Amino acid sequence: MTKAVYIQDSDFDNLLTSSGLVVVDYTASWCGPCKLISPFIDELAEKYEGRAKVVKVDLDHNKENAKKYNIKSIPAVLIFKDGEEVERLVGKASYETFSQALEKYL
Repeated sequence: MTKAVYIQDSDFDNLLTSSGLVVVDYTASWCGPCKLISPFIDELAEKYEGRAKVVKVDLDHNKENAKKYNIKSIPAVLIFKDGEEVERLVGKASYETFSQALEKYL
């Protein structure tokens, strides 16, 4: 099973320079709603493998991009297409909500 991998701030810009779809889950180990959606994010990574990159960013260790993208509340899932943010989902949501959001940009 493919899972979403954690990336660091230093990897973020390189990830966005590639063309295609990137899903970024801003999360933290102490965040209850983040833990609830984590399996959904991993399911997205598996379902869309080869069509979208799905990653997680731990805010406790990566604050630079959280500031850059104005992350004020988590969980926050940002969808980027060709390096540009195209959608933002904040708070707990269902797998279907995340999947439908992603499908719009494939």
